[in-house]
Amino acid sequence: MDVTAQRLVLVSNRLPVTVKVDRGDLAVVRSGGGLATGLRGPHEQSGGLWIGWPGDVSRLADAQRRKLDAHLEELRCVPVYLSSVEVSRYYDGFSNAVLWPLFHYLLDRIPLHSQEWDVYRAVNERFADAIARVWKPGDLVWIHDYQLCLVPKMLRARIPGANIGFFLHIPFPASEVLRILPWREQILEGMLGADLIGFHTFTYRSHFASSILRVLGLSTPGDRVVVDGREIKLGVFPIGVDAEMFGRLAQDPEVLAEVASIRAGARGERILLGIDRLDYTKGIPRRLLAYERLLEREPRWRGKVRLVQVAVPSRDKVPSYQEFRKTVNEHVGRINGAFAQVDWVPIHYVHRSLTEKHVVALYRAADVMVVTPLRDGMNLVAKEFVTSRPDEDGVLVLSEFAGAAAEMGEALQVNPYDIETMARVYSDALRMPEEERHLRMRALRQRIASRDVHHWAQSFIEALRSARGAEAAAKAALTSPDDLAELSARLRSAERLVLLLDYDGTLVPFARAPDLATPDRGLRDLLTALAAKPGVRVHIVSGRSRETLERWLGHLPIGLHAEHGYWSRVALDRPWMAMADISVAWKADVRKILEQATTATPGALVEEKTASLAWHYRMAEPELGAARAEELGHRLEIVLKGSPVELLRGDKVIEIRPTGVNKGRIIERVREDAEPPPPTLVAMGDDQTDEDLFLALPPPPEGIAIGVGFRPTVARYRVASPGAARALLESLVHER
Repeated sequence: MDVTAQRLVLVSNRLPVTVKVDRGDLAVVRSGGGLATGLRGPHEQSGGLWIGWPGDVSRLADAQRRKLDAHLEELRCVPVYLSSVEVSRYYDGFSNAVLWPLFHYLLDRIPLHSQEWDVYRAVNERFADAIARVWKPGDLVWIHDYQLCLVPKMLRARIPGANIGFFLHIPFPASEVLRILPWREQILEGMLGADLIGFHTFTYRSHFASSILRVLGLSTPGDRVVVDGREIKLGVFPIGVDAEMFGRLAQDPEVLAEVASIRAGARGERILLGIDRLDYTKGIPRRLLAYERLLEREPRWRGKVRLVQVAVPSRDKVPSYQEFRKTVNEHVGRINGAFAQVDWVPIHYVHRSLTEKHVVALYRAADVMVVTPLRDGMNLVAKEFVTSRPDEDGVLVLSEFAGAAAEMGEALQVNPYDIETMARVYSDALRMPEEERHLRMRALRQRIASRDVHHWAQSFIEALRSARGAEAAAKAALTSPDDLAELSARLRSAERLVLLLDYDGTLVPFARAPDLATPDRGLRDLLTALAAKPGVRVHIVSGRSRETLERWLGHLPIGLHAEHGYWSRVALDRPWMAMADISVAWKADVRKILEQATTATPGALVEEKTASLAWHYRMAEPELGAARAEELGHRLEIVLKGSPVELLRGDKVIEIRPTGVNKGRIIERVREDAEPPPPTLVAMGDDQTDEDLFLALPPPPEGIAIGVGFRPTVARYRVASPGAARALLESLVHER
């Protein structure tokens, strides 16, 4: 499939350009880096646009600003200009002071108070506005990273039909960590505005799925979640590097000359190499301490190995980063002071940016590459090192908490918090036999080359297109607005109309606890208005107990049917009647089993009805509840085999009811109670128990079934949600 067939609108915090002014002359230079490299091809080939902040251009004169705009337009870049205050508060104050440490599990670095949320939200609105201004039908919109988590939902509100992808380039934390954030709901809901949400690893995707389950109550069967009738795909797309470019640089004569110079300068010493941004997530202090421990524990390495640590300046104006730089400098100074000899310095510390050629030369010259972040979304340095070694030599020491660890099993993986073990692994890496080095490196190179940054970009774009295709298929299953309007008009004109309405999941969304799904005033008014229309009878057909329906809706002039039809009150002035000849002798034994499961599952509860039992686990810890429900279902199937009961699996509930008790039996009762001529029967429901009701209806046009949601159904008509179901019912009262 040609991924350039549709225009690609890329959105990131920064544009892939650098604006330079030298003696009044303005230049716009393309930036390097994995993201810019990987997306340059799709951006150019699709005739796409790239939206982002161009950097601080506040000091440009008006003429320079006009020249900049012209340059950016030529590059198909759309600037979102931000003031210095906005950058300070949205980028430094919230994105990097709150989200960055939180998503990297460094909770002690989160400020005690943050007043920057409003600015973060406002800047995300600015980005959504910028996208909406340039969007055209058919565009693919791809939004990047934690600075713009709210944009997908904001853009969805502006352009409901937009095809939106979101990719998170940093780790997504475990739900226990995310839930610390006061704005956790807004962050999750913002991301869920996309059609496709991408992560580097299965672990990050799993953490996101767990978080939306625990925070928003949304379950994720497989790799999808349904929100407001939209199906959202959760994907895993580990980003790669430009393997071909690094391989080419590694053979460049200038690079090879630099490699020879580095090796000559080392005078036979083995080289441990670390290259990182100077960021507290990269684990530099612990890496230095592990190197110190190596020199303490194995004195034979003194004078025979050096650690070259390149620390690229990062966020120099942020106080916490200034303090971190001071800490690193102190470690370097102390270790060098303790172990240096007249002709040997253990740590060569470089605090500046290096050219790509110099970096690749260091990769080729190193004996051991040390990549030991405390937490990292991916870490492309590890992949760059591998692709820069056409000699298939060198050893990679890699933190198990880097996203790259999931793909790089041949690396020597370490826990960066374990100083003693890291020191031992450094020694193992330095002593590794040549044959083993080549074996490990060869396997790493083959894998990383096949999953380069271009493969990453193409995979995501193809998945985004297919995700919209899946959503289109789901939406195609919904009844069109025109057909719903025609149905509404037909029902309004019916001489006699009987409405058979399920409650939970149909008229109200599912609640965390059964008793919390009480009818709101709007629903009570709607049911009353429907029942007041001439020729219209309203019946609630629910699995709820008789007592609950009586308490919530018993005063309304409608029919009530509880426990899937075991109890019925066909009108306000009629008594409750139960089905005859229904045995409940099985309940005592089943109750014991359910109570055992409840004891073992905090948050679960047993609901007892006249003729059935239900085990609810919506309030249980999600993973535990799902596992216990699976175990309980299997046990009950064995225990109840041959018994006159059936097992129903619903949304966070398992119900056991007598065979023959189902909602379809209600059709007989309402028809017996109906006055001539025969009424039009309309049934509306969302789950498997409602299928019994649908199947018992007379054929159209006398019987009409309306499914709610996206599960398979025999219903001729389908709406997306309880809100849409109520809107259809309201149209019977108030013609629109």
